[in-house]
Amino acid sequence: MEGVRWAFRCGAWSPSRSEWLLAARCVQQEEKQRIGQFVFTKDAKAAMAGRLLMRKLVCEKVCLPWDAFRLDRTARGKPYLAEPSPVPDSVHWSFNVSHQGDYAVLAAEPGRQVGVDVMKTSRPGSRSVQEFFRIMTRQFTELEWRTIRSAGSDWDQLHMFYRHWALKESFIKAIGSGLDFNLQRVQFHISPNQVQEGHVYCQTRMHLDEEEEDSWTFEECLLDKHHHVAVALGRPEGSASNDAGNSSEAPPPTFTLLSFSDLVSGAKPLSDEDPAYWESFQSKQDAPVRQSETQ
Repeated sequence: MEGVRWAFRCGAWSPSRSEWLLAARCVQQEEKQRIGQFVFTKDAKAAMAGRLLMRKLVCEKVCLPWDAFRLDRTARGKPYLAEPSPVPDSVHWSFNVSHQGDYAVLAAEPGRQVGVDVMKTSRPGSRSVQEFFRIMTRQFTELEWRTIRSAGSDWDQLHMFYRHWALKESFIKAIGSGLDFNLQRVQFHISPNQVQEGHVYCQTRMHLDEEEEDSWTFEECLLDKHHHVAVALGRPEGSASNDAGNSSEAPPPTFTLLSFSDLVSGAKPLSDEDPAYWESFQSKQDAPVRQSETQ
């Protein structure tokens, strides 16, 4: 059973009144309220897309009707299917979402821990690249900083920085550890140094507490030239510790770009329409004013 990789370009989504109100009706009430509290429409759209991606996943892969289940979060924020409880001996789907830059993404796997992170390569606001790196020194090991700083131009170094960051976040999200995890415990040995759009790479290896971890696999790809995605995959249930990195029977799945119609296909409203929700959305600013995020 193949895993799922979906992406939605929320940065290019300008929802109509009917789309936004439909989306709001198709997520749980507490999630609708949380999304409504975002100050900027950019963040609200990304969060809404993430919730719709998860509900679509449960409908299509766990085969539950849209209105017949409840999603929840662990104490550390990892999403899971809360109700109904998984049937014993049934295939357990692990899923995770991320949104940053112009995309919301979802990765899901049957019988395997999964974490996903998307990062957009962007200029660090008013700071220079090297000043930004000095502020972030403690987030990476000496080896990782050597790899980042040897990447070439400032832009290439930023790209390598965010590639490392996505890898670390994908692992932390897979294990559900949250913000208290010491990022220097994990060290990534990047391979290859350059990645290209349209390819999925699985050669990068992780060391945990200075020991190579052969039970974890990391998929890396570019959604476009600015957006890097990392997917962390734990050892498949029931496999030996060294099997995870050797499962080469099938190529890794690529991300499928979904439209809004795709997101809500099969959706069933969970609540009544709330016209004030659209008015609140329209009153928000799109995003904070900052320097250009691209070269």
